[in-house]
Amino acid sequence: MPAIYTRPGTQADVAAIMGIIADARAFLKAQGINQWQGTYPDVAAVQADIAAGTNRLLLVDGVVAGTASLLTGPDPFYARIDGAGWWPSVGYMMIHRFAVSATIRGQHLSRFFMSNLLSEAHARGARDVRIDTHAQNKIMQAVITGDGFTYRGIVYLDEPVPERNAYQLLMD
Repeated sequence: MPAIYTRPGTQADVAAIMGIIADARAFLKAQGINQWQGTYPDVAAVQADIAAGTNRLLLVDGVVAGTASLLTGPDPFYARIDGAGWWPSVGYMMIHRFAVSATIRGQHLSRFFMSNLLSEAHARGARDVRIDTHAQNKIMQAVITGDGFTYRGIVYLDEPVPERNAYQLLMD
């Protein structure tokens, strides 16, 4: 059985992270989803996440196989939400820029990675975690809802297709 774990990203991981983002970009394009089809997320965003200590990696047998950012709110893009709206909370964390390598696609390691991110958020005192994804990204929506998140409405980003389905998980 392979060793599977998470750890913070480092500047030495930037090339591997960008490779995973390229895999995700190609996968989304092949599905006709206009998410990440520009330059975002780019090297500057990845380096900023690493410098801020928010990047997390999924490793499978020592090879970087997933990337995400675990950030503390508030997120200015989450201030406006159309739909049911956010459940009230004192503070929250967000998961952004979540992607896995094509080499592990179909192995259900996205859910493992998400579970680890949620465990870390909980250990850091967060009881409210939020995430968003493109309305057509059904695979990511399955990962999100499969880990207990509830759809809360639409938020708006600065990308070519700014509308994103927003989800929230309240933990005990």
